[in-house]
Amino acid sequence: MIRHWTSTTVLHLLLRAELIMTTVGNEKMVYSNQKPLTDGAVDDPDPLAVLGYKQELKRNRSLFTLLFQSLAIAALPFGEGGPLLSAVYGGGQLSIFLGWIIILFLASSVAVSLAEIASRYPTSAGPYYWSYQLAPAPNRTVLSFINGWVWLIGNWTITLSVNFGLASLITATAAIYHPDFAAEPWQLLLIFYAILLLSLVVCTFGNRFLPMVDTICAAWTAISIFIILIALSVKAAAGRHSASYTLGHYDKSLSGWGGFTFFIGLLPAAYTFSAIGMISAMAEEVHDPTIKVPQAIALSVPVLWFFGLFFVIPICATLPPLADITEAPGGQALPYIFHTVMGTPGGGLGLMFLVLAITAFCSISITTAASRTTWAFARDDAIPLARIWSKVSPGLGVPVWALVLVTVVQMLLGLINLGSTSAFTAFVSVGVQALQVSYGIPIALSLFNKRVQVSQARWKLPSVVGTVANVIALCWIAFEVVLFSMPTVLPVDKTTMNYASVVLMGFMALAAVWYVVYARKAYKGPPASDGL
Repeated sequence: MIRHWTSTTVLHLLLRAELIMTTVGNEKMVYSNQKPLTDGAVDDPDPLAVLGYKQELKRNRSLFTLLFQSLAIAALPFGEGGPLLSAVYGGGQLSIFLGWIIILFLASSVAVSLAEIASRYPTSAGPYYWSYQLAPAPNRTVLSFINGWVWLIGNWTITLSVNFGLASLITATAAIYHPDFAAEPWQLLLIFYAILLLSLVVCTFGNRFLPMVDTICAAWTAISIFIILIALSVKAAAGRHSASYTLGHYDKSLSGWGGFTFFIGLLPAAYTFSAIGMISAMAEEVHDPTIKVPQAIALSVPVLWFFGLFFVIPICATLPPLADITEAPGGQALPYIFHTVMGTPGGGLGLMFLVLAITAFCSISITTAASRTTWAFARDDAIPLARIWSKVSPGLGVPVWALVLVTVVQMLLGLINLGSTSAFTAFVSVGVQALQVSYGIPIALSLFNKRVQVSQARWKLPSVVGTVANVIALCWIAFEVVLFSMPTVLPVDKTTMNYASVVLMGFMALAAVWYVVYARKAYKGPPASDGL
């Protein structure tokens, strides 16, 4: 019964969402009848040639598998559940539920703003390529280099946050049966390394199966959410709250932020939607990318949001006392909540198994996207040893060395956790900050140019709607960067301090050194193009 209801609901939702995208108000969006078929459409033998590149990757993805990969990257139960402790400090139920509603509109503005630009310039290079094409000629090379490094850092660190988050969830799940267990940093590091190596092997040798893996992940996620919904609602061992308490309880005494507490509670929802632009890195592996890439980006937000309601509401309705959750082993709220609400270790473990599997799928999908970003940036000679990282294996059809680089970078950064857990935690925030900045630069450039370039895209919003969406997106991105610089709890000490801004500036300093030493002479930017 659950399986049938889920599949029909998903299909109905996708059809409805595509209809909504086709018409906004009374104005129709521009599709393939606006541009000649040769401009990146499915029958074009080499749409990348127009953008200045050679086709090297196999186009083996469809709209739905691209959308499913985007959903896998968001990994809803992990994206919202992993950092759920921030929402507990951020006031509890009101922040979780109302925050989820608010983020829908904010994330949608970012998504459609990116989708328009992706339709005009559908390449794996993504935001840094967009920045080059949209920026004024005298500054485009430097600006694209800066945004390229911000984009690359965002991809690496958000992937790191997923893989290390999975390792942390595994150890926290073990604490369900062994409450006194606390993993040593070296144990956590070894689990983290095992996850990285497993993802590397799957992404390297299983590329032709990855669209199927993303499809399985989407189905698994939908089914898991409804299993969690039923299990928590039926069991509710910690008690069921009234409707007003479920949707409106707000306790600002835990964070020390006073009136700002609510915004701290937005962190989990913001994290969930932070990587919606990463799917643009798959543009060279999908047919008719000028339509399907923007559709996948734009559709991912409402689909995620819809299913998210069925995840956050039962949690809000059965949440144990907030003060107790703050003492959860390993700082992971979700295993503690599942264990407490289900009333037995077995019940908690069963629900956590569903979430861990979703996060493992996410690890594969997000590693794939990050490797394509790395490969594309190396293709334009923007990173050290670019000739190595820009190679595509003829036999495997994937940029193997780019995958290796993504894995090695994460391994090296993981060593920081041995010395300072607070410094390492900053990388989670850095991932979100860097991604948002990399989104904001091309959106701002497009708006500065009065949306001239995106007005010629095959997928676009009406002018007024697009302008409003761009402005909202830029305001949210600016606030989000500040928000993810904030410590969750006050007063601050050396363990609760948020070092994200320091880490981001450190990365950018290294990129600046590389630019001065080598890239200012070698890096000429991506090929100039009028887009598709």
